[in-house]
Amino acid sequence: MELSTNKLPVHVSIIMDGNGRWAQERGKERVYGHLNGVESVRAVTEECVNLGIKYLSFYAFSEENWGRSEEEVGYLMKLMLESIGKEFEVFMKNGVRFVVLGNRERLNPTLNAAIDNVMEGTSHNTALTFILFISYSGKWDIMHALKKVVEEAVSSPEGLEKARNMKLEDFDDYLVTAGIPDPDLIIRTSGEQRLSNYLLWQGAYSEFYFTDVLWPDFRKEEFRAALAEYAGRDRRYGKVK
Repeated sequence: MELSTNKLPVHVSIIMDGNGRWAQERGKERVYGHLNGVESVRAVTEECVNLGIKYLSFYAFSEENWGRSEEEVGYLMKLMLESIGKEFEVFMKNGVRFVVLGNRERLNPTLNAAIDNVMEGTSHNTALTFILFISYSGKWDIMHALKKVVEEAVSSPEGLEKARNMKLEDFDDYLVTAGIPDPDLIIRTSGEQRLSNYLLWQGAYSEFYFTDVLWPDFRKEEFRAALAEYAGRDRRYGKVK
């Protein structure tokens, strides 16, 4: 598919959905879908590097996902640990900065250590910032930010004055995504059309692209189709042009 690079998004975020259904359609356990979904992550990441897209993020594991079976949660944590380790050299080769955002207090020490290692090792890379949202939810993010505002407000008169005069854009600095631009385009696979408690604040003016394609089947061509549709939209941010 021909794709103009004149209107590419700065930040693309993806809600990966359909791994379980993809596996079940093939008579396999749900974990088989998660394993194959990793290949889609690689394909989309490579395409972002090729196109010069600066930020790519994935909703990898939500706060609500902790309610899944112990077996599936354990497998997902193991898969993340293995994938993070395997991709380090690829990140370095392609100039990719790796970032994990979310309630990391709920992750096990081994996974947290691996995350810290790769984040530190890739921190100076500039071609693409690759973000995984793990143990994340939009409501948790906003509440977490609000608590930090309150802590500052009660700690000193200066903090209280800062809170009183806070503007909407100032609140961005308290979210886990501080310093990262809001997503221009949010893609969700598998036919579902909802945010599922994801980037509730940051996605206020994002463009949405929904596809029936299950995540393990979402590769380069499907990604380019989403980018092509985005390029054809007129973003007005509530204004009249």
